[in-house]
Amino acid sequence: MRTSTPTKTDRNRPRGATMTEVVLFHHAAGLTDGLRAFADTLRGAGHTVHTPDVYEGATFASLDDGLAHAREVGFGTLQERAVAAADALPTDVVYVGFSIGVMPAQQLAQARAVARAAVLVDACAPVEEFGERWPDDVPVQIHGMDGDPFFAEEGGDLDAARAFVAAVPAAELYLYPGDQHLWADRSLPSYDPAAAELLTTRVLDLLAAV
Repeated sequence: MRTSTPTKTDRNRPRGATMTEVVLFHHAAGLTDGLRAFADTLRGAGHTVHTPDVYEGATFASLDDGLAHAREVGFGTLQERAVAAADALPTDVVYVGFSIGVMPAQQLAQARAVARAAVLVDACAPVEEFGERWPDDVPVQIHGMDGDPFFAEEGGDLDAARAFVAAVPAAELYLYPGDQHLWADRSLPSYDPAAAELLTTRVLDLLAAV
């Protein structure tokens, strides 16, 4: 497990020029301007980024409103939309998920052995949720705030993440100080610039490595 404040070493770590294809699944507030900006940052580093919109254009200014919409549509329906969108895209990709977008990202990375890697932000399901084991050669980063009630609640995502890392050598858990959910989205009031910068650095390093 890693913990985390931004460091000069992280910010100055050299990155390769290899282009990686990414499928990014949005969080409970939708495909917001903040997530589009994050995708553009990855594109600026030379990567191709696909951003399926399972909310079909709807975005929300608060987590509560976004979750209410997700419940109205149905989490199962949203998962089906995400997987269907990925079916039309390449499979040799890095799956990135934020919040509710972690579920399709984790399912697809685990089910498709040709996936390059996965990045799970603000959520994590037990490995057994989508199969017997995680593919040995698919690295995964898990990111979350240590005081986020959605992520760190006892018996929840953080416990699943710790068990994930204990069972999967290619998994890394990065914890950031704070109590926010959706802290990496610059368009939302929960945004934490320092943590988001470090997350971005670590994701770019992973993309360069795979």
